[in-house]
Amino acid sequence: NTCQENCSTMPEPLQPHEYPHRILLCVTGLSPQIVTETLYALAVARATPFIPTEIHLLTTTDGARLARAALLHPDGGHFHALLNDQPQIGLPRFDEDCIHIISHHQEKLADIRTPAENAAAADTITALVAQLTEDADAALHVSIAGGRKTMGFYLGYAFSLFARPQDNLSHVLVSSPFEGHPDFFYPPRQPRRLVTRDGHHIDTAEAIVTLAEIPVVRLRHGLPATLIAGRAGFSETVVTLQQSFAPPCLLIDLEQRNVVCGTTAVAMKPQLLAWLAWWATLARQGRPETTWREADARLFLDIYRTVVGIDAIDYEKTAELLGNGMEKEFFQTKNAKLERVLKDTLGPAAAPYLLTTTGKRPHTRRGLTLPPERIRIVGTGSK
Repeated sequence: NTCQENCSTMPEPLQPHEYPHRILLCVTGLSPQIVTETLYALAVARATPFIPTEIHLLTTTDGARLARAALLHPDGGHFHALLNDQPQIGLPRFDEDCIHIISHHQEKLADIRTPAENAAAADTITALVAQLTEDADAALHVSIAGGRKTMGFYLGYAFSLFARPQDNLSHVLVSSPFEGHPDFFYPPRQPRRLVTRDGHHIDTAEAIVTLAEIPVVRLRHGLPATLIAGRAGFSETVVTLQQSFAPPCLLIDLEQRNVVCGTTAVAMKPQLLAWLAWWATLARQGRPETTWREADARLFLDIYRTVVGIDAIDYEKTAELLGNGMEKEFFQTKNAKLERVLKDTLGPAAAPYLLTTTGKRPHTRRGLTLPPERIRIVGTGSK
């Protein structure tokens, strides 16, 4: 009942069109009209308009050149024409800084053909989507209608990795014979007559522009914080996510001061590493749960000494602190730090390696529930 009462008092989540920042991201190649067609479909053709406050474009050098000429040129640019034709769209930001050109080894690419160029495209796209989904006050709409198929695939996959509930993915649909027509950018208020390649006249009043929204599996919750921040390329992000689905196993090397969860190395300071090794040793000995009052401080100190050596100043201070048994504050602080490091590095994949809590206060017990056969501790003096 309490949970239901709390949920009932929570405000309704904002809909995408209600966010203060609304971003449209398109990928294009040699068809810059994808941008105006998508903008028209979002802001004009929908019952509930999504009017972007800024527009970003992912493309190549050739695509950027065409976009500047066809969309942003002061003499007849179709983006400016659409804004004049549909004043309710306002003045979303779309300028030179919003055109992102895929590069490889700092060289901007005119096309994407080789495996190395495809990998560069994937990394560029991943980094941009990660960046655009950082702002909690922004809703992102991504269109995968343009560009090479690999670009659309990578953009859709990056969206799946980073998308939040307010973000959406779509493909713009334009009715025939207007789809791909070099002079069609959107249906203007004042209809125009266009000529097809085979000489037929067509009326833009008959053009239909709609969006096909694409449902995706959102995997953001499975990414560690470092990857959500866009600090890794596409391949590393995918590998990390795949690892989160692998069977959990814990390797602790006391001498080398290494911790590996599954296949992911987790950097830890020596004392925290010893603390995890202490919990892992208890689990391997068949006594995974304990309270701070019952905690075997001497066993922890033995492990810590193996990690840093008996003459280390930090060891001497800790041995003095725990000389009469485990301290409550030490116990709680180390548990909290351990959880934070594991979650920051592994994201939700940290779950099997986190300490669980059982019982009620003041008899709460903590423990590492990872099966003993999934734990390996190596190094001199390991238990």
